[in-house]
Order: sequence, then structure tokens, then C-alpha cells
Amino acid sequence: MRRTRSTLLALVATLGLVLGLVLGGVGASTAGAAEKYPVPYNFLPSAIAGGLQSDAPGTNDWDCRPSKRHPRPVVLVHGTFGNQSTNWQTYGPLLANKGYCVFALTYGTEPALGPGSGYVGGLGKMQRSARELKAFVAEVRAATGARKVDLLGHSQGTLMPAWYLKFLGGATHVKRYVSLAPLWHGTQVAGAAAITAAVFGVPVDKAVPLCVACGQFSPDSTFLRRVRAGGVAQKGVRYTNIMTEYDQLVVPYTSGREKGMRNIVVQDGCDTDYTEHFQIAADPVAAGHVLNALDPQHRKPVTCQLVLPFVGGPPQP
Repeated sequence: MRRTRSTLLALVATLGLVLGLVLGGVGASTAGAAEKYPVPYNFLPSAIAGGLQSDAPGTNDWDCRPSKRHPRPVVLVHGTFGNQSTNWQTYGPLLANKGYCVFALTYGTEPALGPGSGYVGGLGKMQRSARELKAFVAEVRAATGARKVDLLGHSQGTLMPAWYLKFLGGATHVKRYVSLAPLWHGTQVAGAAAITAAVFGVPVDKAVPLCVACGQFSPDSTFLRRVRAGGVAQKGVRYTNIMTEYDQLVVPYTSGREKGMRNIVVQDGCDTDYTEHFQIAADPVAAGHVLNALDPQHRKPVTCQLVLPFVGGPPQP
């Protein structure tokens, strides 16, 4: 262990939030002369702004046709309590600027939450969400003419698609599966759901009524046991996991490691990257790894820089 993670993360997180409030977000947007969309590298301010949009910039252009260099569309799969806009304010424009056809869905909404609940996703049973992902991928493939897609997920969006690949035929339609803050072994944060289940005598998957998926993150959930039985990785799919030592929701963060996959911890190559569970979806250092995973034939060195929790840092040069 390089440092006392909990203490250092608390200090840096506080600094990052203060700077974010004072400056309106440390991570400035960038757009080169040939780039269509500005790319923000801060999660919290951008996610708030994304709540006012139906789609993240650069996503869901149904007239987009894949290029020879990027023949597969990229489907973005958000995390718990996210949606197709709030989670992808960085990767929508970044990937579109790089020439990808980029698509994002909102899945797992919970009507029981009342009016407006359609804007909050990742709440429902992950098996049901996987069926929604299956239908969306089929729609993307039909619109673009692509035989396969690549997946880029964050948090729950790294785990839920495993059901699609393993049980719903998704492995035949996915080439690359890139995960930000994955939890292949569940998370101890879901232990609260396990305790609730034990007290009330209900399955852990049903311990959090308005967020069934939250209970499924428990290492002992039926969902995880079935996904892990016989191995997670599917033949023909190339997996990349990108983790942060400062993940406060995937505990331990090493839950994101899995055999048969490429496993990357951002701090191994960048000691000044303090990104946590949310900011990793807007981290310029992690973005370098994502771009290399999606296009390994044009791999570039990943530039290290200072990245603060929640509000990030300036883009890579």
C-alpha cells in the first residue's frame, strides 16, 4: 500500500469539492480545431449539467455509420442512479470526436419512484436490465449495419452486461468489453443489503425494494453466483478492467480484477491520480486506457497528471 488511502482520499476529496464549488469544476473542457464537441474532464459538474439533457453530446446519432478504422459502434452502459446523459458527458463527446459511432441507453428505471423516475436508471433487477441492453444493442446493430459492438460500462454498467453476454446470446454481438470501476466479485458496501435481508428473512436481492440491483451487488447474491459459475469471461470477447485504489463504493477495489481479462489500476502508472468511483467516468488518465483498449492497434502512451476526486483535472495534452 503506497499510502493511507482512507485519510488521503478524504483530504483530497474535500479539496476537490471545495475547488469544484469555487471554480465551477476544475476539469476544463477541451476541443481541438478538428473536434466537434468540447470534452469535460470533471464528473460532478458535468453530471449535474447532463441532467438537463436527453442525450450526452456526441451520442445516439442514429444516422452514424461506422468507419473503416472504427467499424464497431460503442454502447455506453451507465451506473446505478445514472442515465444515458448524466453518466457520459466525457465519453460521449470524446469518442465521437475520435470518429466512433456512440450510443447510450437508460436502463433499469423504477416506475414505483413516481413521476420523473424514467430519468433515474440502474435500479431494477439486473436480469431485466440485461434484456433491455440486448434490445438496445440489436437496435444499434440494425441502424448502423454493424455485426458487433463494443461496450463501455461504469459501475453497475460493468457487471449487468455480463448477464447479457452469458445468458442472452450477447457474446456473439460484442467484441470489446471495457469496464470502469468494475465489481466482478461484488462489493462489501452491499453488506448493508445482506444485513437487512438477514434481519427480515428475505433474499438479499430483494432487501432494497426501490433498488433491486443494489442488493445484487452483494458477493452472495444469486445474480453474482450465477454470473461467476463456470467463469465470467466469454469466448471471443476481449475484456479490459480499469480500477482506482480510491474507489469508495467497490470495496475492495480489487473486486474489479478477473482472470482472463486485462486488469489496470490507474495509480500503477500515475501516482497523482486520486480519482474515485464517480470521477473515474471522467478521468483523463483512465480515458487514455479506454482509448487504447478500444483501439489497441493505435495505442498511445497514457499521460499522468493530477486528478482530483469528483472534479477531475485538465485534459491530457
